[in-house]
Amino acid sequence: MSGKWEKFSCFSWQNVGNMTANPLFLCNITTAFLSLIIAEKCEAYHVMLRQSLVPDGQPLAIKCSLEKYLKSGDYNVTWYKVGNQTAVPRDKLSRIHQQKNLIWFLPAMLEDSGDYECVIRNSTSFRKMSTKVTVFERIDGLCLNEKFAVEQVIFTSPSAKVVCPHLDYFRNEKNVHPVHWYKNCQPLEGKRFAILNRDLIILNVTVHDQGNYTCETMYIYNGKRYNISRDISLIVEVSPPNKPPEISYPRNNSIEVELGSQVTVDCNTTGADGYQVFWTGNGVYIDVFYVSRIFASPYEDETTSDGRPMHSVKLIISEVNSEDYEQPFICQASNAFGQVASYIILKHGVHDIQRWLTGGLVSLVVLTFIILIIYKIFKIDLVLWYRNSVCAFVTKEDGKIYDAYVLYAKSNGGRSFYRLETFVLRILPDVLEQQCGYNLFIIGRDDLPGEAVVSIADETLKQSRRLMIILGSETSSCCLLEDTSEQQLAMHNALIRDGIQVILIEMDETQDYTSMPESIRYIKQKHGAIQWKGDFSKKSCSANTRFWKKVRYQMPSRKKIPYSEMYLFPLAVNSSAAKGS
Repeated sequence: MSGKWEKFSCFSWQNVGNMTANPLFLCNITTAFLSLIIAEKCEAYHVMLRQSLVPDGQPLAIKCSLEKYLKSGDYNVTWYKVGNQTAVPRDKLSRIHQQKNLIWFLPAMLEDSGDYECVIRNSTSFRKMSTKVTVFERIDGLCLNEKFAVEQVIFTSPSAKVVCPHLDYFRNEKNVHPVHWYKNCQPLEGKRFAILNRDLIILNVTVHDQGNYTCETMYIYNGKRYNISRDISLIVEVSPPNKPPEISYPRNNSIEVELGSQVTVDCNTTGADGYQVFWTGNGVYIDVFYVSRIFASPYEDETTSDGRPMHSVKLIISEVNSEDYEQPFICQASNAFGQVASYIILKHGVHDIQRWLTGGLVSLVVLTFIILIIYKIFKIDLVLWYRNSVCAFVTKEDGKIYDAYVLYAKSNGGRSFYRLETFVLRILPDVLEQQCGYNLFIIGRDDLPGEAVVSIADETLKQSRRLMIILGSETSSCCLLEDTSEQQLAMHNALIRDGIQVILIEMDETQDYTSMPESIRYIKQKHGAIQWKGDFSKKSCSANTRFWKKVRYQMPSRKKIPYSEMYLFPLAVNSSAAKGS
């Protein structure tokens, strides 16, 4: 509990035993307790500093530099190693200790590597700074370790400065020791190199000055001497022209965002080193350290493909409000040669018309494809439904009497002929005439004895809308149309003169058309055939079976005549007598 209290309050618990005798102790502890309660309600702002690299056995000092962001001068700074609730001690004799705002490693050891944070707290708020410490071991025989070298970039110019890093707090009036510089482990000599304070000055910089540099000095603390060395990986780049920075994005453009969404916009700039980049909104500077609904991220340094430095600062809006729309957020960049600015405007998101059109077109194509498949599968049912529901109430007069002229081979005995005559004289009239209301002319049923066959056939075909040919077995089919004048006339009228639509029905599953007349083969090829696969049961003789639907589909449209009873198998049929009566 005491460790947690020490971590989060500005009140020190040292010498508590001595303070209890003081009358002001209760007042002081009450004040500290109230300050803690107020501070805990404040929001914490986090800042990540750069990583600190130090060889094993050398000193290191890191400063917590956030106090400039606190308005009040009355604040307390405490250092911690992340994961340890006990604060870094303030005893100057400790190897790791805190002096004012600094954390000291005298010296740093390998086990000291890790994350550290300092907490700055006053009566109204607190802030945190985090940093990473990496302690590495020198490799025997190597004067430097390139893996842990600090990268620095300079440009070709009349003069440039190379900084010996992390030496700010090792030089004072009592500790002034010379700094020695080396390149690739060799001492630097020549008029082009000079040492100003602890930094290396290179005159007339060229790309050949690129390489690995090492700076060495010493530090004395409590009478003990510490060697300090820092490795630098120096990169020399061609100096950009002396002109203001360039903003590659944004480009005075707008973006579409949804209300309540999170938005991140990069301000990417290139130009001469030493320029500033920042965001403003509604004329107000957008803070990098103050994390609110709208804030900016710290610099991200990169290098362009042509070697120029590029800085990127992100504008972050955690939740877009209505007042953010149509308001320019401006990215500004400046250096010694001028200032540039470019803005981004948030707009309400609109639907992607092209995406909707593409989606609609694809949906239309898919829907059309599905409709075509459904139509192909249910085409016959749809046509019959249309006839029964729409065409049944429309009377179309064409002057014809019969819906179909039925032609088949005359019976000469045998079981196959009997089956064919049963189908033609009993089943066909029962379904098409009684159930569906069609009017058929069947040879052998409707013609009268003694009449001229040719004249009857010619007249009847003119009064018929369809020619229906029934093919029985191979034996019966071969006799069809052989030397039969009325049949030849029917074929002539159907195929040549009148153009009557032909309905071809096969009674057997297989038919050999090679032995049939050429006219039959032509009809088969042009119109196809409907094959009877049923028997003479009541189910097979229903007008709603698949076979009879195909027949009805090829028959002309006809208004259905309702009937109350179906007689599928009459005991005797004398169609001619029935017609005559």
